[in-house]
Amino acid sequence: MHYSDRIQALKISPIRRLIPYADEAVAKGKKVIRLNIGQPDIKTPEEYFDAIKTFHPVTVTYQVAQGILPLREAISNYYKAMNVPYEPDEIFITAGGTEALQFAVDILCDAGDEILVPEPFYANYNTVAKLSFVNLLPIPTKAETGFHLPSEKEIEALITPKTRAFWISHPCNPTGTMYTHDEIRMLCRLAKKHDIFIIADEVYREFTYDHGAEGFMSFAEVEDTRDRVIMVDSVSKRFSACGIRIGCIAIKNKEFLTQLMKLAQGRLCVSAVEQVGAAALYKTPKSYLDDVNKEYKMRRDVLYNGLKSIPGIVCHEPKGAFYSMVKLPIDSSEKFVIWMLQNFDINGETTMAAPGNGFYADPNKGLDEMRIAYVLKKEDLERALNILKQAIAAYPGHK
Repeated sequence: MHYSDRIQALKISPIRRLIPYADEAVAKGKKVIRLNIGQPDIKTPEEYFDAIKTFHPVTVTYQVAQGILPLREAISNYYKAMNVPYEPDEIFITAGGTEALQFAVDILCDAGDEILVPEPFYANYNTVAKLSFVNLLPIPTKAETGFHLPSEKEIEALITPKTRAFWISHPCNPTGTMYTHDEIRMLCRLAKKHDIFIIADEVYREFTYDHGAEGFMSFAEVEDTRDRVIMVDSVSKRFSACGIRIGCIAIKNKEFLTQLMKLAQGRLCVSAVEQVGAAALYKTPKSYLDDVNKEYKMRRDVLYNGLKSIPGIVCHEPKGAFYSMVKLPIDSSEKFVIWMLQNFDINGETTMAAPGNGFYADPNKGLDEMRIAYVLKKEDLERALNILKQAIAAYPGHK
């Protein structure tokens, strides 16, 4: 049988590929503390459930391809409260943030074109790019410098005639880095100078900590490049609603929106009931997001302080999202996680995280790194950190 080159070029998700080992460990009686996936355990707001309970049309019809107006109006008001003036007609509803990313890449790129992305980067960017035969070219960053961007000169040297966009997760999944205002303005300057776009993946906007004097800055706040900033967003993390699969693209560029309509119409529409529920989520009181932010900041502190106590680990304090990318004194994080699941436990418990090489364009990079998602309650994190500390000391591949 024949399978396409496109599908054979894809890799199993690094976030999920070790799940069979975890399932095997559970079948043998172990408890696995799972820090591999960004699935929040925070309660989804009741506004969502109240809305879908009352959704009962005579016929569930196709919705408009762009997305229902009440949801686009709700998102528009959300952005305007942040001083980002997106109008409802500049917003398209998508089936999660992932479809928004795929649409953006398909609109901008032909086969063989290039997108520059700070590395390490969210693993699904690889999947989206490969499906469109697009080359992701890394902007190298280092754990030792908190995964911040290199100089403007170094980044500009990476731009070629085939470069179509910068692709930025801000705050960053997997590193937890929140880019500075200067870094954001630098990329916007380069995008304008070289006539390329910025795909701004800001789904973790609410999860920023230790703002200091600057605070979080959206790419859409830079006025003279708003026509080339493709804002990608989602309700998944913001409202702890990953399974709803509602995202959006927002952009102040009429020509781009015209092209976007072709793709939106091609996939007909997004789920009607989920759009109704998502619109209600934007009525969630601000106190909900404030409380969630405090909870994740506390979890961040627990994780970071615990990691600092482990000899040989290189890590920085995450300033956003709910991930930390750490460098371990081991030969291979994938071998290490498998070894923990198969051979190591404390009082019947072990833990797992996502191997670091899955967040690089070259799978031979990041072999000694690991992404840890601090999405579990304080007590689980503390036990996981104790397991991790003792496992590193006992691991045969310890350096």
